[in-house]
Amino acid sequence: MGLIHRKNADLSVDALPSPPSSHEKTLFSEGQGLDPEEDPDTRLHRGLKSRQITMIAIGGAIGTGLIIGTGSALAKAGPLSILISYSIVGFIVYMVMCALGEMAAYLPIQSGFTGYATRFCDPALGFSLGYTYWFKYIIVTPNQLTAAALVIQYWVPRERVNPGVFIAIFLVAIILINYLGIRYFGEIEFWLSSVKILTIIGLLILSLVLVLGGGPDHDRKGFRYWSDPGAMKTLYGTGDKGRFLGLWSTFVTATFAYLGTELVGVTVGEAQNPRRVIPRAIKLTFWRIVVFYVLSVLLIGMLVPYNSSALSFATKQTTGASASPFVVAMIESGISGLPGFLNACILIFVFSAANSDLYIATRTLYGLAKEGNSHRIFARTDGRGVPIFALGLSALIACIAFLNVADDSKKVFGYFVNLVTIFGLLTWISILVTHIYFVKARRAQGLEKHDLAYTAPFGLYGTYFALVFCIIIALFKNFDVFVHVPDREGGENFDYINFITGYLGIPLYLMMIFGYKFITHTKGRTPLEADLTTGKEAIDREEEEFLANKATKQGGGRPGGWFYRTFVAWLF
Repeated sequence: MGLIHRKNADLSVDALPSPPSSHEKTLFSEGQGLDPEEDPDTRLHRGLKSRQITMIAIGGAIGTGLIIGTGSALAKAGPLSILISYSIVGFIVYMVMCALGEMAAYLPIQSGFTGYATRFCDPALGFSLGYTYWFKYIIVTPNQLTAAALVIQYWVPRERVNPGVFIAIFLVAIILINYLGIRYFGEIEFWLSSVKILTIIGLLILSLVLVLGGGPDHDRKGFRYWSDPGAMKTLYGTGDKGRFLGLWSTFVTATFAYLGTELVGVTVGEAQNPRRVIPRAIKLTFWRIVVFYVLSVLLIGMLVPYNSSALSFATKQTTGASASPFVVAMIESGISGLPGFLNACILIFVFSAANSDLYIATRTLYGLAKEGNSHRIFARTDGRGVPIFALGLSALIACIAFLNVADDSKKVFGYFVNLVTIFGLLTWISILVTHIYFVKARRAQGLEKHDLAYTAPFGLYGTYFALVFCIIIALFKNFDVFVHVPDREGGENFDYINFITGYLGIPLYLMMIFGYKFITHTKGRTPLEADLTTGKEAIDREEEEFLANKATKQGGGRPGGWFYRTFVAWLF
């Protein structure tokens, strides 16, 4: 069978330009020379199976942003606005994933997309991308733990049990899952993602039934609410200006609902047969966006009017089922008793998010160490391939979740979250820029499309489109701080706190890039200097061994019975 899409087998490593010197200066070493794939003390294990990667790709990033966040967007701008914004941002996310997939399928290195930025574009970009991404997840992880404790209050009030107890339980659980190794992490995330997918499918089916009049009220709603009160709600103005500002405000909500989709790019260093698994996962990402996100906001917009009093109440809630527009739709249709069940599902969503967030934080710090941008101790792995020191530091920082138990600290913690969410957009921007450099490098070094396991379907045109849109969203995501709002909290005409926390991430990102270049005196990669080869030979051997072992185990036969081959095998 051979390697996937490797038709030009004669294109050897020696035929390509030499990679940059291993003695290139980094912040934490002078040519420390950690071989990306060969050092046994710093190697991850390729233990993620195809079905696990597939399920993580479909359900990994689905979180409370979809089940809860869509309600505030609907109340702010109306059903047509959220349908437009979620569709456009979904397309942008797909472009980001295609760009990442092209690089990851060709060279699935263990340092992930921070390694791609360092090798294909500029070491300074890899440094800044790695640390901004790590900052994001060491803050988001404790925030998810706090959210889980708040959801528990649906059954156990904080007057009976301090939320810190549940935070400790969840923290120990996710540390243990991550410590046990990638096999256990992958299996647990497989089942957690399965539950999330089944929950979303169940909600979509229920919503469709309610839209068609199958609820207790037998009211066939259709597109009634698109006419009264209307498809688009004005914001900060009247007429077309107000409708546009309302629409734009939902782009921000949609963007943050999709953040975390790039998780697949973090797992490539631990995936079995990544050149086959990653392209399949990227293709499934498209259908996940269409079915779970776009269809969800369409149905919610048909079920709940944006001026609903129940929706207004829901958007004022902090977390849990009471804050979900799906619960509002059930209440409006006369269904009771499901909020408790949905709350349990939301708890699984949040726990899964906390688990994967700690995984991302650990592997990102590990990748920084592999590239010489953090202390080399964080690249050390144990016998299970777990970077235990990177896990230990990331878990230790997650303990700041206990600070959020106090009411007076929640506001400050919210500012931290606002500060780091911009880093998600900057991550997408960095991936897109890196892909542009990668395409130019492979063209300059003679790599053709048929030498790659996967190519972005829209090429550089899609990458440039997504890049421009991401930059616009990053610059104007907090546009409302510039808008005069008479009843703004505190009576201030200019919301300077949200301005600082919303935009400080951009200068920090740029300062790390230029500061790194100033200290290390590194230069950007030219297309002929980009390192497309280091570690590739080892990955090729791993792929050949994996395919040979798989063929031996199957004994030339096809796995599973007729049902599996017909309905399941294509997915995994």
